[in-house]
Amino acid sequence: MLRIAVQAKGRLFEETMSLLTESDIKLSPSKRTLLVQSSNFPVEVLFLRDDDIPQSVATGIADLGIVGENEFVEKKEDAEIIKRLGFSKCRLSLAMPKDIDYSGVSWFHGKKIATSYPVILDEFLKKHGVKAEIHVITGSVEVAPGIGLADAIFDIVSSGSTLVSNRLKEVEVVMKSEALLIANKKLSLEKKEIVEELLFRMNAVETAEDKKYVLMNAPNEKLDDILAALPGMKSPTVMPLAQEGWCSVHTVLDEKCFWEIIGKLKMLGAEGILVLPIEKMIL
Repeated sequence: MLRIAVQAKGRLFEETMSLLTESDIKLSPSKRTLLVQSSNFPVEVLFLRDDDIPQSVATGIADLGIVGENEFVEKKEDAEIIKRLGFSKCRLSLAMPKDIDYSGVSWFHGKKIATSYPVILDEFLKKHGVKAEIHVITGSVEVAPGIGLADAIFDIVSSGSTLVSNRLKEVEVVMKSEALLIANKKLSLEKKEIVEELLFRMNAVETAEDKKYVLMNAPNEKLDDILAALPGMKSPTVMPLAQEGWCSVHTVLDEKCFWEIIGKLKMLGAEGILVLPIEKMIL
């Protein structure tokens, strides 16, 4: 049985549970407890505070953990990153009152900075030769300048709306963060095999993201031009239709170039274009 530590609440929790669901890891829909076992896969999920996850994995309390890169770097626990998950993206930034002119990193010299990430901040300041007072806060860091507790803050930024509402401006991006899948370095062979199957499922879900399965009818005389316009993963599937002179073409398109390609296909004579979502994709 493999134990995965995940955040107990918040956006990372929601996106993690979505990934597990899409990977066909079935968990009890009843009221969540500290530890929940899957009904169809040798995995149990341990719900923890996000800042407790790196230590729980490093010490073997959990075998795997899904945690923000910001927490993993801050805690400096001895666990290994086995997959970047690509969601819960944010950045750790320095911010200051918006009505003060910013002259560069040296502005922070001698200032008091409020943060929940003192380790990352200290390393950044030392790298730039800045001596500042770091004031550690857990909770609403962004209110510190407004109540006179600090001159600036160092905190997570996603959309930046929280900074705006507190009359702050982002002036230095120190690091970018996303969700990580981390592992204990001393997993047994049996648990490593389960991890491989879990990664296989997660990769299938990831590969299918932003992909569309496209079917269309194409006139045979335009087939070469239509195939040349398709940036599919491999050679598209082509099958003859009952109507003479026509064939059916099946392919996969990326969402980012979807409408551009569809426009070209219509101009080249493709008809009856059908677009389907892709749940999983095995390469």
